[in-house]
Amino acid sequence: MSKLIPAAERIVRARALIQQARDLPVPAENGRNNFSYIARVKGFLQQARDLVKFIRMTPSATAEIKEQVDKIYQEADQADKDILH
Repeated sequence: MSKLIPAAERIVRARALIQQARDLPVPAENGRNNFSYIARVKGFLQQARDLVKFIRMTPSATAEIKEQVDKIYQEADQADKDILH
């Protein structure tokens, strides 16, 4: 059985994943067009979104936590644009 991770910890982990995507070195071969690089970046960002996906639906989620979840989605979208476009 998996361990329940509190919402605050999920938000911290999601931000760490977004930062990992930003810190990923651009490969010398094909640069930002390298399919492996794109897949890794997209994977990190999707993991970040998946971590916080259901927080908004929980009855114990406060308005502040919901706001943080919205910021995670915005940060992930902005990181995708910054890194890959």
